[in-house]
Amino acid sequence: MPTQKRIIATLLLMLCCIGTQARFRHKHKARGIASYYSNKYEGKKTANGDVFTNRGYTAASNKFRLGAYARVTNRSNGSHVYVRINDRMGNDKRLIDLTVAATEKLGFKQQGTTRVKVKVVKARKGKRHIRRQG
Repeated sequence: MPTQKRIIATLLLMLCCIGTQARFRHKHKARGIASYYSNKYEGKKTANGDVFTNRGYTAASNKFRLGAYARVTNRSNGSHVYVRINDRMGNDKRLIDLTVAATEKLGFKQQGTTRVKVKVVKARKGKRHIRRQG
């Protein structure tokens, strides 16, 4: 009888762990609102230790893991840009915050925000496309 209790307890513990891991799984694609960084962050450190510059192709997001490369597509005009997620953001209402260089490429700097589609891509592909954009 004690071995049955141990087995049941072990199985319950395993189920709890699996549920917890699934809850914190990072997304690979999502749709939402994008905006861009304020100039006040220029030269400050990001969450992964990089120095922020608005001239680079980077982004902040709470939905995607740090270091991931993503293709961001403006849903209103179809233009896209590749960025690297290197920071976290304080606002959960938006999906992603982009640099000024990325927003100019997407064509929504004047509006301030736009609806986007974000898809995580392989690091090799992301690095290659970011180099071509710059």
